[in-house]
Amino acid sequence: MKLSDRLLELVRAVFTGIWVESHEHDDALLEISKLCHEQDWRLATWDIDQGLRVRGSTTVDDGGAADPLAAIRAMKSLGTGDTASLIVLSNFHRFLGSTEVMQALARQIVDGKSNRTIFIILSPIVQIPTELEKLFIVIDHPLPTREQLKEIAEGMATEEGELPSADRLELVLDAAMGLTRLEAENAFGLSLVRDSVIQPESVWELKSSMLKKSGLLQLYKSDGDFSSLGGLDSLKAFCKRSLLQHGRDNPLKRPRGVLLLGVPGTGKSAFAKALGKESGRPTLILDIGALMGSLVGQTEQNVRRALCIADAMAPCILFIDEIEKALSGSAGSGQNDSGVSSRMLGTLLSWMNDHTTNVYLIATCNDISRMPPELSRAERFDGIVFLDLPQREQKDRIWDQYVAMFDLDTNQKRPDDSNYTGAEIRACCRLAALLDVPLSQAGLNVVPVAVTASESVDQLRKWASGRCLDAEKSGIYQHQAQPPSRRRVSRAKPSSN
Repeated sequence: MKLSDRLLELVRAVFTGIWVESHEHDDALLEISKLCHEQDWRLATWDIDQGLRVRGSTTVDDGGAADPLAAIRAMKSLGTGDTASLIVLSNFHRFLGSTEVMQALARQIVDGKSNRTIFIILSPIVQIPTELEKLFIVIDHPLPTREQLKEIAEGMATEEGELPSADRLELVLDAAMGLTRLEAENAFGLSLVRDSVIQPESVWELKSSMLKKSGLLQLYKSDGDFSSLGGLDSLKAFCKRSLLQHGRDNPLKRPRGVLLLGVPGTGKSAFAKALGKESGRPTLILDIGALMGSLVGQTEQNVRRALCIADAMAPCILFIDEIEKALSGSAGSGQNDSGVSSRMLGTLLSWMNDHTTNVYLIATCNDISRMPPELSRAERFDGIVFLDLPQREQKDRIWDQYVAMFDLDTNQKRPDDSNYTGAEIRACCRLAALLDVPLSQAGLNVVPVAVTASESVDQLRKWASGRCLDAEKSGIYQHQAQPPSRRRVSRAKPSSN
């Protein structure tokens, strides 16, 4: 619903206190002005720079209209009762810390019922004092839709060849979603100066600056797609096919994401980063440590801000690494972290259920026992996928990839890799190149995690068996337990029995 449609309802219902959350004050004022002209309402605006102005007349001459308290008192004469009078206060949240200003505004809002005087505060944030909470209703000034962004692009690309093809234009609009009108104009203008045609890359560059301002998310640009990953064939096909059903036409088909469970070093993080390159989407890395705040409630506020930024960056990949470490305290009594983990989990679960943007969530986990059970239930993710140690075919592909990457001899003997993960194969190749030794000798410096933490790996495999999708082949993962080896008894010295 447009801002003007929502205001029309509220003014007719005589809501005298309206708080509009908007980052585009000029566009909001233009829309309000058009509405007042259509309905023959009186309109007055105020800001600290230009003071109080009434449409159709000169500035109110009270000698102190630039002062917020004097401006409120001067507004008493604007209401007539015959028709509605709208008074728009820009960035007025900066002055509500004053007791005199807050009390005067409260009195005017209450008295506005009798003379149909409507007070509208335009602000980029909702920061209402406790004394005024019951007097205001909060509404949003929505960001431009795809159709409006398309109109902006067509209005700027006036020369032949400046507007991209239909398929390319859809990518531009995908990238521009979440931008304000001014930001979209800047991005389109920058692209026209650079390439003489509107390109999505310039739009993404501008959107990435939003992440630098917040400090809560990182934009990762991967150079490798799925061809840089050996194995994980079923996982690749599953995610790529689900992303094709992006849900633009039907939100019910919107893909949610996957939870990657597996042995450390099997490529969970590398897959999330390569998926962004493969799908043409930016990969946003959510660092849980960066969300932690020193003040009460700051952490939860940072989580909400980060998720709002991810929604604005859609379509994108949102990557949370080792999520169990951040939320493991949610199952406790709150004595260790004062309940911060529980509130973070609640905020994340609410977003996973309710968000309608095209954000594909990938979370990784190494220890399922520390994972809150409510996070892994159905409809949180499209699937929970287990990544086991690569098999022989996948290992050969990984060896070939890293041998070529580190410029090693392809014919040399390789070490015993029966318990190697992809990360350990890379480590072996890197050490061989670093120390200038054969692969077999470099392998002596690599101890697989399946050996150092064999008990944890076996426990993880047993839990995943029958419960998770297999990353290598279609269907449910099934763990093939190794038969116990028989103890060898030496007969060199038979017992006395």
